[in-house]
Amino acid sequence: MKRARSAEMQSCAVRTVFAVGVLAALAVIAQPLAARVHEQISIVSGNRFAGLEWTFVRVRYTSITMNEARFRQYWNEPWAIDAPAAEQNLSRRLSRLTSIKVNDPIVVTLDEERIWEYPWLYFVEPGNLQLGADEVTRLREFLLRGGTITFDDFHGPIEWDHFVAQISKVLPGYDIVDLEPDHPIFSCFYKIDSYPQIPGLGAFFSGRTWEKGGFVPRLRAVLDDEGRPMVLINWNTDMGDGWEWSNAEEYPGYIKYTGQSYRMMINEIIYVLTH
Repeated sequence: MKRARSAEMQSCAVRTVFAVGVLAALAVIAQPLAARVHEQISIVSGNRFAGLEWTFVRVRYTSITMNEARFRQYWNEPWAIDAPAAEQNLSRRLSRLTSIKVNDPIVVTLDEERIWEYPWLYFVEPGNLQLGADEVTRLREFLLRGGTITFDDFHGPIEWDHFVAQISKVLPGYDIVDLEPDHPIFSCFYKIDSYPQIPGLGAFFSGRTWEKGGFVPRLRAVLDDEGRPMVLINWNTDMGDGWEWSNAEEYPGYIKYTGQSYRMMINEIIYVLTH
């Protein structure tokens, strides 16, 4: 009787395991095939980045007051736009898709000693940036030591001219160049055929992707003598809004832009960490 009962229990256990396996398989099959393949490719290719470490380091900077009234009417300070959702969402996505060790996002000011602990800094809305003499010196040293700064979410000729004046104080004599889709930054993780214009949510609600006369999006850079990007410039595009609103189910039409912003920025991060 014991042997018979034991055999019956084993048979039941086998049937249960089989049933669970079938249900799991059906659940996988129910997922869109393209999404599953894309995830698998991303995760497998991400394994080669084991050992790398990255932190989203947002810089709290001083903004110019004369442009506050023109460009900033009701939001908070320019340096904090899209925070903290943007960096939290981007950090989670990078951690999930790659084997890079991703730390919690932080905010720093340029007078803090801990900026030397990180290879990458992020400035949002640099059309409002106003650098003091000490900050100029500190940023120059950071870049020449091997660091990289990404500037994001500014648009049109007025903000561009102001940005150029600021970055020229940091890196006098260096040219700003366009990075075209044949540059390796467009294929170091995802294969991206063209640089995306991510609309801010306000522009999206107005039925357009551009703002402030910034019609053509550009990925621009300042390179060192060996071609390493010291500065990456997301101009006429709003990557931060793409990350910030990626979980907003009430804006289904915006989903395609969130995907584009994730893919482009993950490429930029990986390229910086590996070059």
